[in-house]
Amino acid sequence: MGVKKHILVISGDGIGPEVTTWGKAVLEKIGADFGHEFTFDEALMGHAGIEATGEPLPDETLAKAKASDAILFGAIGHIKYDNDPSAKVRPEQGLLKIRKELGLYANLRPIMLFDELLDASSLKPEILKGTDILFFRELTGDVYFGEKKRSEDGNTASDLMIYHRYEVERIATKAFEAARVRGKRLCSVDKANVLESSRLWREVVQELAKQYPDVETEHMFIDNAAMQLVKNPKKFDVVLTANLFGDILTDEASQIAGSMGMLASASIGDGTGFFEPIHGSAHDIAGQDKANPLASILSVALMLEISFGLKDEAKKITDAIDKTLKDGYRTGDIADAHTDKSKILGTKAMGQKVLEYL
Repeated sequence: MGVKKHILVISGDGIGPEVTTWGKAVLEKIGADFGHEFTFDEALMGHAGIEATGEPLPDETLAKAKASDAILFGAIGHIKYDNDPSAKVRPEQGLLKIRKELGLYANLRPIMLFDELLDASSLKPEILKGTDILFFRELTGDVYFGEKKRSEDGNTASDLMIYHRYEVERIATKAFEAARVRGKRLCSVDKANVLESSRLWREVVQELAKQYPDVETEHMFIDNAAMQLVKNPKKFDVVLTANLFGDILTDEASQIAGSMGMLASASIGDGTGFFEPIHGSAHDIAGQDKANPLASILSVALMLEISFGLKDEAKKITDAIDKTLKDGYRTGDIADAHTDKSKILGTKAMGQKVLEYL
């Protein structure tokens, strides 16, 4: 019996429209092959939303988001804002607001390593092989959402790093549950030797750990975790951490997979899930048919498994990507010196190739 789901596609900025095109195409192919009915709508956010409405998250987009079964997102950001720190309205405000409005407090970032890309990473293959990490990054608290101040003379600024007990409990519970069905190891990353918010974080995680005696729980300071991630990534199974630390660590972890263009993410809470590649808007290559669509396609696989419980369909997608890579096809960001130049593809050709293997 097929499912019937309504998907909101928010392409966003830069390369967002180019990569979400192929995420949507894969959803349509899966729907046709497995007898599911996926309907789609589109909406604006980020720089595109500002240009059209003056708002990074237009009211119409938020309403559509709340009415959808899942959201496929592209990317957000524009260079004009990066070079203007004084801008009051910024694309990223739309992303923060939709996370808050939809209660998307848990960001899941699987570091999925395809063996064919071992040489694409800057790290040694023998260090990488066998790595399988699932990050749980808290998404609606921390310094990103704390009170922000600037002194009257403009010479002093502050951002409040804040956490409430319930915020730590709910993300930690999801991480422990995931660890229980994976490798039964959880590493909680904080800075409890310096930060009071981290001391609360560690206290709550220690209390919750008693409910999961079958999970081996480790606590690690953020600076050590950053070092261990490149020294011995195989030591990690489930990594639980706060918003700021998770943002940095998962971008670092993109080098394990070979490129940011290979990493998908799921932002979930108690309602509509939000699925996106972790890469940015990459305006330097936007519109040039150079972007890697695989992270967007892998985000669709996460959507199918996490939001809709369609594990077989999700596996078919990852298998298709694996076959594409095994046969030597690459986009520029994951090509190396050994890559057959005739098999270095643009965005459209790579997306089409995955569809063929599906």
